[in-house]
Amino acid sequence: MRKLIVAEFISLDGVIQSPGGPEEDASGGFRFGGWVAPYADDTTGRDVEDLHSLPFELLLGRRTYDIWAAYWPHVAENSPSRAIADVFNSVPKHVATHRPASLSWQNSRALDDDLGSAIGSLKRQRGANLLVWGSGDMVRQLLAAGLVDELRLQIHPVVLGSGKRLFGDEAQASAFTLAHSTSTPGGVLITHYLRSGEVRAGMFGDAEQ
Repeated sequence: MRKLIVAEFISLDGVIQSPGGPEEDASGGFRFGGWVAPYADDTTGRDVEDLHSLPFELLLGRRTYDIWAAYWPHVAENSPSRAIADVFNSVPKHVATHRPASLSWQNSRALDDDLGSAIGSLKRQRGANLLVWGSGDMVRQLLAAGLVDELRLQIHPVVLGSGKRLFGDEAQASAFTLAHSTSTPGGVLITHYLRSGEVRAGMFGDAEQ
């Protein structure tokens, strides 16, 4: 069974809305679009490059899909982003949408309306791992259904106060193991978590008894 990996830029208070620029998602009056830019450096860039160097298929919510479809197919040949653009343009893209006829980006296909069932079926198929970027509404559904196997989080040293958050109250209780972490000179904590089973509880002092 292939894994479902969620990758996010996230603030200390759990916000993932519009990290890349003001034009991404200003809904709800969000005014901090582009909040990751001051913290971007070689270390954060290498982490993203390493993630994209592994075989993957993209799994995207409709809003993220529309943002990416308007950008990546049009990256110039001499752009520093051209290499990753070629990867994103070529890999299969599975999209949660109610407008399947409007998926114009190459190698895109719409998921069935029953999202949990559709993604569960995808995970059981052979192939590359499924990689999610952004797509907050969809990710919260995946977390509620217990379908997320790995979290790749770049945690930024900023509190935004408002905005769309990664985790909602409906997330399925799950334990994760920290597989890797590092920090950048700017204070970004780069983390890789693997789902490891059920949440355990106890009392202080239990280990001493």
